[in-house]
Amino acid sequence: MGTARRAGLLLAALCLLAGCRGRPEAGDEVWAEVNGQPIYRAQVEKFYAQRTANVPEPFSPAEAQAFKLRVLGELIENEILWQKASQAGVQASDNEVEARFQELRSSFSNEEFGRQLSAQQMTPDELKDVLRRDIAIQKLLDQYLGRRIDVSSSEVAEFYQQHRNEFRFVETHYRVAYILVTPGQEPEVRNLRNDDAVGDAAARRKAEVILERLRAGDDFSEMARNLSEDPATALQGGEMGFFPESALLNTPASLRVAVMAMEPGQVVGPIRTDKGYYIVKLLERQPAGQRDLSDPKLQQTVQERLRRQKRQLLEVAFTERARNQAHVVNHLARQILEANRVGP
Repeated sequence: MGTARRAGLLLAALCLLAGCRGRPEAGDEVWAEVNGQPIYRAQVEKFYAQRTANVPEPFSPAEAQAFKLRVLGELIENEILWQKASQAGVQASDNEVEARFQELRSSFSNEEFGRQLSAQQMTPDELKDVLRRDIAIQKLLDQYLGRRIDVSSSEVAEFYQQHRNEFRFVETHYRVAYILVTPGQEPEVRNLRNDDAVGDAAARRKAEVILERLRAGDDFSEMARNLSEDPATALQGGEMGFFPESALLNTPASLRVAVMAMEPGQVVGPIRTDKGYYIVKLLERQPAGQRDLSDPKLQQTVQERLRRQKRQLLEVAFTERARNQAHVVNHLARQILEANRVGP
């Protein structure tokens, strides 16, 4: 999935998180209320249209209504959490909103960003309102749940024993990050500075300057986010994650030889390929065989996985409790039941 596609989905998801809030049209039907705050039919219909735009076969009337009920349920949940955040005095600062906006903005060219907003029927200010809500909700959850997630050593050991096969490599695995500088003019530069070298001489010089800064102590991931011209990895700090040695067969020989000869933490480059100049950092190498629980990195991996699982559980429980405390009226559900003559 390309970066633009991922970012487009993110915009759609944010639109749902915010309930596609906007000024309702005159006479718009209220489909739900959360502590007196209305959620309008147009909000649900808007997101329903976005989610079903590429469905090959049209939904039956019953399927369409069921889908809209699910969308409405998510909007209700988000409104409950937003109100909780407001009541707790949890807010997103202007700087936090602007930073998130710029991060999302950097995934697009100017024209593409405008097209994405138009497709969502949003303005930049409306998107910032969406981000403000999302940040506040995440801060609320962090405040209540973040310090309550502990993972014991016994839990780590139990998980490891139950999932031993997941930690066995049949071949050497590498974890690599890279910065790419291309000589051609890129139509869509997706680093935070929109920096694009044009021409081979400029590209090589840019790569050499980056390498000099890295040797002087600059952070590799920050350099990648700011200057790498690779749209797939720039915003992830250049990181590719783990991959098996056999995957190196699909890379240029110069890169393959460099990676296999590197030591963890080492940075090499610039390496010239058909695509441009690469600066590569080997983050980690895992030899073939069973990874042992005594490995601190394996322990950290398991701990992080268990924390995510516990966090998800707590978020579900927290949201359910907040829903029980809220006064929610789902008019759409009532209408559907009445239309089908279903009593209490």
